[in-house]
Amino acid sequence: MGSSKLFGLQGHALSRLQTALIVAPSFILFGYNQAGIGGLITEDDWSATFPEIDTVHATAENKDARSTLQGFVVAVFVIGALFGALSCSYTGDRFGRRNVIFFAAICTLVGEILEASSFKLAQFIVGRIVVGLGVGQLSSLVPVWQAETSGAKNRGRHVVLDGLFICVGYVLESWIDLGFFEIHTGPATWRPPIAIACVFSLVLIFSIYLFPESPRWLLMRGNHEQARENLALLRGLPQDADEVNSEMAGIELSLEITSTNGAKLSHLLKMGEDKLAYRFGLCLLLQFYQQMAGSNLISVYATILFQENLGLSSEISRVLSAGALTWKFLSSFLAFVAIDRFGRRAVFIVSGTGMACCMVALAVATSFPTSNKASQIAAGCFIYLYNMFVPIGFLGANFLYCTEVAPLRLRMAMSSISTANHWAWNFVVAMVTPIAIRSIGWQYYIVFAVIAACIPVSVYFLYPETMGRNLEEIDLMFKQAPSAWTAVQYERSTRGTISEEFEEKKAELKHSEG
Repeated sequence: MGSSKLFGLQGHALSRLQTALIVAPSFILFGYNQAGIGGLITEDDWSATFPEIDTVHATAENKDARSTLQGFVVAVFVIGALFGALSCSYTGDRFGRRNVIFFAAICTLVGEILEASSFKLAQFIVGRIVVGLGVGQLSSLVPVWQAETSGAKNRGRHVVLDGLFICVGYVLESWIDLGFFEIHTGPATWRPPIAIACVFSLVLIFSIYLFPESPRWLLMRGNHEQARENLALLRGLPQDADEVNSEMAGIELSLEITSTNGAKLSHLLKMGEDKLAYRFGLCLLLQFYQQMAGSNLISVYATILFQENLGLSSEISRVLSAGALTWKFLSSFLAFVAIDRFGRRAVFIVSGTGMACCMVALAVATSFPTSNKASQIAAGCFIYLYNMFVPIGFLGANFLYCTEVAPLRLRMAMSSISTANHWAWNFVVAMVTPIAIRSIGWQYYIVFAVIAACIPVSVYFLYPETMGRNLEEIDLMFKQAPSAWTAVQYERSTRGTISEEFEEKKAELKHSEG
């Protein structure tokens, strides 16, 4: 029996369309809205509309208070994202991957309209929270949906595209902001750049139900017939193909194993045979590193770093910021090439080492007075170099790894909570940065340098490789590892043998069902 086709497409062609219509707008919304007001807060009309957060024309007496409120307005987006990501631990499994993605897209559209039409700070803050709620859900759920619908061979490339599209969002926002900045006066300098994001929300709203639901979620809900049809469609094979039968048996085996002890959120804090606490800790630490190694600092506050930290003009700061984020986008292709060739561990180690070195160099360069042109040039160069290292391991690969190491019945919960952890640290950075830049200056970069330096060490000893294994094999690998401390060594020693053992167990399951 053959699979029906969507738009006449299936297999790789369908996957490419899924990337273009769902993944791309989801993560462009992520990057565009996260960076959305970082370059707008020094606009003249913005300052006139929201004088409460105007730090450009502030006096010495009220500058600290306005800086704190400014940081809050930027960071309030993250509060919405945090709750959005957390909500997916329930809604993602309860209502399905597609339904929650549709609701998230509606949230982003409503929030963007509220922001772009704001004349009072309170309305703008509400809009930021609603946009954040939608983006938080997308950041938690779309990587899970991707991982569950992709084959093992190219799963890394598919999910790493998330980071590439986040960069596209950053780049679009930067250049669009610069373009409207050249108008110089009036609300057109900041309202259209915010409203343009509505285009991506609308694409997502009208596209999501054109694609198949996750076969793994359907099997978890007991809908075997639809799961088989969707899996065959995604693989581009007949429903009775051996490959489809084998993958269906593997998913059913994983569900059978995990259902023995049930699936509760409290299990994430216990080791047990599944080593869930260890896996959960890997996800939390990885998302902590993504934020506290300075990625969000450079992406969101690039214009402010050039303008206030390095003392450059407003226009030059915007040009350099847009250029830095464009370079970050181009560097994202390094991760696309490396993730399924060199593995997850390699990209994390290289990325962490590079970020640490750049942060040390930034601390040194910005410690000189702004009148020192050589130090300004050096600092600008290291911001660009930093933006080359970030996307190699921490602009998509971190989301990928968290979905890979989670067992099926707790995948949504583990992904959503670890992503919420990402947003919580994002909030810390967004709140603290405006104050820190003005108070401790160059010393602020040392914090990020120390944290980034911990990445290669912890990855080397604690993070086992997941490249080339399907999700059910990864689950079995964690179960069979003697302990958390030996998981990396165990994975190396058993690469290839676990696949054979997994095939034997699938054969036993099919035989018992027969």
